[in-house]
Amino acid sequence: MFTVLTRQPCEQAGLKALSRISAIITLVFLLLSIVVLVAVTLIQIHQKEVLLPGLKYGIVLDAGSSRTTVYVYQWPGEKENNTGVVSQTFKCSVKGSGISSYGENPQDAPKAFEDCMQKVKGHIPAHLHGSTCIYLGATAGMRLLRLQNETAANEVLASIQNYFESQPFDFRDAQIISGQEEGIYGWITANYLMGNFLEKSLWHMWVHPNGKETTGALDLGGASTQISFAVEEKNVGLNTSDIVKVSLYGYEYTLYTHSFQCYGRNEAEKRFLAILLQNYTTETTFANPCYPRNYKTAFTEAHVFGSLCTEDLRPESYDPNNNITFEGTGDPSLCREKVASLFNFSACHDQEACSFNGVYQPKVKGSFVAFAGFYYTASAFNLSGSFSLHTFNSSTWNFCSQNWGKLPLLLPRFDEEYARSYCFSAHYIYHLLVNGYKFTEKTWPQIHFKKEVGNSSIAWSLGYMLSLTNQIPAESPLIRLPIKPSAFMGTLAFFAAVALLCLTYLVYLCVSSRNQRRSQHALDNTVDSE
Repeated sequence: MFTVLTRQPCEQAGLKALSRISAIITLVFLLLSIVVLVAVTLIQIHQKEVLLPGLKYGIVLDAGSSRTTVYVYQWPGEKENNTGVVSQTFKCSVKGSGISSYGENPQDAPKAFEDCMQKVKGHIPAHLHGSTCIYLGATAGMRLLRLQNETAANEVLASIQNYFESQPFDFRDAQIISGQEEGIYGWITANYLMGNFLEKSLWHMWVHPNGKETTGALDLGGASTQISFAVEEKNVGLNTSDIVKVSLYGYEYTLYTHSFQCYGRNEAEKRFLAILLQNYTTETTFANPCYPRNYKTAFTEAHVFGSLCTEDLRPESYDPNNNITFEGTGDPSLCREKVASLFNFSACHDQEACSFNGVYQPKVKGSFVAFAGFYYTASAFNLSGSFSLHTFNSSTWNFCSQNWGKLPLLLPRFDEEYARSYCFSAHYIYHLLVNGYKFTEKTWPQIHFKKEVGNSSIAWSLGYMLSLTNQIPAESPLIRLPIKPSAFMGTLAFFAAVALLCLTYLVYLCVSSRNQRRSQHALDNTVDSE
């Protein structure tokens, strides 16, 4: 009994000292784990792209049939799955008409670019001018010129190339893109801007959104129109050239895309005027049910029949310098009836997988974004975003019934060339979307008429730039942050587990120490009683 009593204080003192040391060490680990958890989380949340070595820039010139627009894009040096995260920083509209109008004077084409290019130089740091790639993509206007006069088209492109080779930027190419490419790039732009390829996570990382559907793209230009949307392979005929595969950000998409040459708004209206003149003899004034009442305008025969799109409607007595006058009657019902003649709906023979002119098309599905001419026409009727087919038709009838003198009061920006044609454009869009692409009263509200998302325009040029960034090497970041999702979650889980174990051990030490004190107190009471 004596031996036990003399040893116990020493053993207890040793155990207490050991417990204190263990508690201190455990507490240090706990605090360290908490500090690491907080630090990693804060870095992940607040990490900025400024830690990257710098930004890359690219310039795309969208050379459309009616105008050329210059876009400046930028993206971080470190790419995401081999595709740059690109944003639009500047936009400039080149004065004058499209480059296809310079077929007879190719040397004059570059002069129109000068004003915009001076502005572009100020929006890109001077030391990066030499490494900034510049591309020009020409669309349906130049496609038509090439078909009509290949030599003239090549001379226009050569003149433009000589001009840009004298600029401080890294000129890469001036090419005529195909209608299919235009459709694909427009689809890429729309989905990129809508966040369907990438989105910022809670930790400010670019991740692929789970369960998010892509949106279809409807583009209405001056000389062509495109429809593009994702389809399931099992539901489409893969033997058609209109089905293509697109790979972006590590994911592959199967698309249906088709471009209709001569079905852009401007060329379609020329064909419409040519149809109105089918019985053309010696008369000089013709009624146009799509022009507003009390409106008159005159065109040369060259304006109507000089295009490749109206060549087959040209009369035998064609005189390019002869003037023809059109007088508006403001008749929306007759306008709709006449515009239908621009399409061959009977060529589909009631096939469900067909749009018009016998062209194969799977059934439209999901949401769509309608931009360019689609948006501008709807905007003239104070419509944008999503609305019903009934609303569109009501607005069309109301606008088309107006007297020419009232239009300046109805339109936010009055321009004669566009104002006289909005009625035609609206009926044309109706036939294209409803009788052509087969949108119904139920699916029409799934079309969103939009011009831009944020500060970026919805146009094929951004998709073009996104595609081209796959060919531009990524730089190595100075600090590889933010942490990748897998590494971040692993680090978080490890230190959280360490902190939990430390906390559990501290609780154990506290409970054990309390039990020891109780046992010692009981033992002391026993000794005292003896």
